[in-house]
Amino acid sequence: MKKLSEIKDENIISIIPEYGRQKLLGYAESFRELAGLFEEKSNIEDFSEAGKSRQEYLWQKKLNESKGLLADHLKEMSFIMSDVAGEAYRYHPLGTRKYRRISGYLKESGILLKDFLILENEDGHIELSLTMKSRLKESIIIEDVADLLSVAMNIRIQASKSEPLFMVKEWSTYHFIEEPQFHILTGFARAVKETEKVSGDNYSVCEMESGKVVAILSDGMGSGEQACEESERVIEMMERLIETGFRKETAIQIINGALAVGEKEKNMSTMDVCELNLYTGACDFVKVGAAHTYIKRGDIVDRLFARNLPLGIFQHIEPETMHRQLQDGDYVVMLSDGILDALSQGGTEEHLPEIISRIYHTNPSEIANQILGYCLRQSMGQIRDDMTVLVIGIWKYL
Repeated sequence: MKKLSEIKDENIISIIPEYGRQKLLGYAESFRELAGLFEEKSNIEDFSEAGKSRQEYLWQKKLNESKGLLADHLKEMSFIMSDVAGEAYRYHPLGTRKYRRISGYLKESGILLKDFLILENEDGHIELSLTMKSRLKESIIIEDVADLLSVAMNIRIQASKSEPLFMVKEWSTYHFIEEPQFHILTGFARAVKETEKVSGDNYSVCEMESGKVVAILSDGMGSGEQACEESERVIEMMERLIETGFRKETAIQIINGALAVGEKEKNMSTMDVCELNLYTGACDFVKVGAAHTYIKRGDIVDRLFARNLPLGIFQHIEPETMHRQLQDGDYVVMLSDGILDALSQGGTEEHLPEIISRIYHTNPSEIANQILGYCLRQSMGQIRDDMTVLVIGIWKYL
């Protein structure tokens, strides 16, 4: 299949109005100025010299920390607005002959076409917007329409994730996107601490509309229901912030600040984030107090680790970000701390890369189960902490 860059079209114009761009930039500047006001924190003097009670001092300190957190939120909103204002979608006019050919091709399958729009984003990937309706008695699946468009345009096309499963018989607009060159399959295995009913580990794998996959693994402090609630809350906040447009590092800072100024004395969780671009294979890893991550490529294993503390301990943290370029057939192995704790009972963590390199299964679930089984054997079946293994396999579309 061809890429859009190989399709020669003239008269490509920007579809974002200039007045709208300037309006967004104006809002962004206002948010930056407002953030600056909150950053002008009053100097906190020693409570004994200032004549303040310890209670007043701690209250003022917590208030200033909250102001700093709010300033970070406002600055990130400013960044998001500036980023949106800078988006450069381009419109590719579809010639009359091409339109008639595609319209006729769809009509043969019982689909009437009214409007056809081709957009290209800054990354060179295309989005299609089609206004059409079904004229058949039986339902037409949207993914089948994507297959028809792929053949008609000689480009791999898939339906947008927000689209319904079936077409309707009234005129409606449907959105399609260029298919990424990679796809993933995930698998996991877990063991709950032997004195608990639920695991304090939680994970999530989200495929974004932008063609990125974000995997998040969080280990709540301790075990049981409270640890489960904490790690689940961390993951939910991270998902919402990323979906809103926040950068990974800033989202982690916001979550950390929320935990640090929380009412609970001990409100800590680890954060392990893997963000994979399915169009390019580029992968970013961000770790906060998390266990090691492994990338398996055949019998070669790359270990990624960070030496920092979990979320919720300090007001400001330094997440460690690492970048790797993944290839067809690679596997990402994410672990919770319970895995390393189990290995310390019967051996060392240093043996784990060798064990992973000798796994020849191709199904991520089988790989995860084999790693967990090895750790359980090393600990003689004792589960002193929650154990979770999350495996992501990446392959190119044929």
